[in-house]
Amino acid sequence: MLDRVITSGTFSLDGGTWDVDNNVWLVGGAREVLVIDAAHDARAIADRVGGRTVRAIVCTHAHNDHINAARELAALTGAPIRLHPADQVLWEQVYGDEVPYQPLADGEKLEAGGITLEVIHTPGHSPGAVCLHAADLCAVFSGDTLFKGGPGATGRSYSSFETIIESIRDRLLTLPGETVVHTGHGDSTSIRAEAPHLEEWIARGH
Repeated sequence: MLDRVITSGTFSLDGGTWDVDNNVWLVGGAREVLVIDAAHDARAIADRVGGRTVRAIVCTHAHNDHINAARELAALTGAPIRLHPADQVLWEQVYGDEVPYQPLADGEKLEAGGITLEVIHTPGHSPGAVCLHAADLCAVFSGDTLFKGGPGATGRSYSSFETIIESIRDRLLTLPGETVVHTGHGDSTSIRAEAPHLEEWIARGH
């Protein structure tokens, strides 16, 4: 099963703050789930989880709007927090050294309710950004790496346009075209819908 909770709050980096709506994805079955990106409202996420076991709280990256409910959700559910360690510097901006996480590794497989997510390290939006490929669902959870209409933002600290383009080209656009792309914000898309536009994005340069 796949479920989405949309939560609202703010994203802050480099001295600026913006209002944002985030997609929080729940993947699993009737008894257990993985939560992808604990954003803004731990209670709303926990309510949607209900009586199921949370196997892990998986962070696609450590920008504050994707992790700011992780500590509370971990306390509510007893689940471990998982993050790629290349995003340590961003994690520390939110939690310092107070909140531990278990490191994610490229190629690692996470499982809940018969659904497997494979971790794909896709740096660019942030150094430790990952996408999560659910071949069972013909879907990929892209965080802020790939959106409907193009790559995630790279104009702020710890980001790189060249790197995100490389990640999308080599790690995401190689997935089957029918793969649905479930994003960190906004509407879902597909690999087939986005792949033809790669050269446009490169030419646009952002």
